[in-house]
Amino acid sequence: MNINFKKSFFLIFISFLFLGCNEKNEPIKTPPLNQSTIIEKENVDLNKTKVKDLNQVEEKTKEALSYPPKTIQRSSSIATKSTIKNFDFNIIKKGFKDDNNTLLIVGGIQGDEPGGFMAASLIVTHYKITKGSVWVVPNLNFYSIIKRSRGPYGDMNRKFANLSKDDPEYETIQRIKNYINHDNVKLIVNLHDGSGYYRPKYIDKEHSPYKWGQCSIIDQEILKDHKYSNLFEISNSVVSHVNKSLIKKEHIYHLHNTRTSEGDKEMEKTLTYYAINKGKAAFGNEASKNLPTHQRTYYHLLALEKYMDTMGIEYERQFNLNDQVIKNILDNDIEISFYDNKIKLPLSKIRNIINYFPVKNDGSIDFVPSNPLMTIVKKNNEYSIYYGNRRLSRLKADYIDYEVENKDIDIKVDSVKRKVSFGSVITVKENFNIMPIDNYRVNVIGYTNKTKKETNITIHHSDMMKKFSIDKDGLIYRIEFYSKEKFAGMILVKFAG
Repeated sequence: MNINFKKSFFLIFISFLFLGCNEKNEPIKTPPLNQSTIIEKENVDLNKTKVKDLNQVEEKTKEALSYPPKTIQRSSSIATKSTIKNFDFNIIKKGFKDDNNTLLIVGGIQGDEPGGFMAASLIVTHYKITKGSVWVVPNLNFYSIIKRSRGPYGDMNRKFANLSKDDPEYETIQRIKNYINHDNVKLIVNLHDGSGYYRPKYIDKEHSPYKWGQCSIIDQEILKDHKYSNLFEISNSVVSHVNKSLIKKEHIYHLHNTRTSEGDKEMEKTLTYYAINKGKAAFGNEASKNLPTHQRTYYHLLALEKYMDTMGIEYERQFNLNDQVIKNILDNDIEISFYDNKIKLPLSKIRNIINYFPVKNDGSIDFVPSNPLMTIVKKNNEYSIYYGNRRLSRLKADYIDYEVENKDIDIKVDSVKRKVSFGSVITVKENFNIMPIDNYRVNVIGYTNKTKKETNITIHHSDMMKKFSIDKDGLIYRIEFYSKEKFAGMILVKFAG
């Protein structure tokens, strides 16, 4: 062996030692592939995985294909028994296709349990799955959610054994059963908010075996011949994980085995027991109704992260996991856009009523929500924006024809000229000035002057009438644009507070 070869071998060996670990002496992880989400209304055929050469060697492996991006698009609807199909649930697939180790998360089976469906929605909007596959149904019983009811047509979580085809929720039950039975789905978590605090032994009326809050639920200890067969062990690991991060000691989690097959007739009708009988590992996770929604959501997310860890699913969370951060996200990180983004409304502090809101003459509102728990319910000439079971605002319709064309508008913002698209929200420190535009009429809602002209005029916050702001703080105002008698679009100005 010559000297040059020995030197080369030594350098390669040393390089391997340094590259094989990072500064924390942990294995270096391969950077995640691009990942996104897809929102589906029906089952779709999964594409076959592609094959590619790696490092020009003959061995070929499958390339993980991520779900393509897609937004939720909805239309306003009245909310009655005859229109229940207009409030069908969404399934949002995150991570990678053709993964036969998929976690199915279900929220909103009962509409009066916001901790569960809010947690599921945050998995959709604020988590990125970098390895594995997660399917999320955040709004299973969407109709009951907007009605703020356990179930307008009975408890949906008691409809998985026998159900008449005449039941208004029959098709919803069949759809979710299809997802449960999908070959790729290996573990299911059904999220609930329960009363009080479950305790294995009676302490008092709020802390007893008859309460359901703060527990991990299994129907039985073992599921034979399954990848996740030891339900008891998995549930115990979730309980231990949650209990490391309690807000208060009273919030301690316990394992609750309902022993359903031993004669619990009510639990035999549930989603999780249906899944168990189809050979799927299934768990219930309960947060206490005694807690505010953001704290319930916090405990659900702790549990869900442990289930993902158990399954080898890797993720990136876009926030620090504590209850106050969650409260801020739930309250403030929400918006909705209308009519192909001609209008956008931030919803965090929106007024209870928005008057003279431009609605197409046919009475329909097409919109894209930032969160799958949002919808719009029509009643007469009012359109209520719902976020989960909270009604955020009522839009009082001003019916009008819409202009199809979109234009960029020249606006001076703090003396700097900008081109601004319809549907934009622009931040203003001192003032703004809208440049004249041919064949367009401009209406700054909340501003008036003797000339009745609202272009080429410098407008300050002090010039605006606060009662016309769209937000309760009096900082955000509408600029509306009209082409002849048609509504063309809206831009919002937000004054720095």
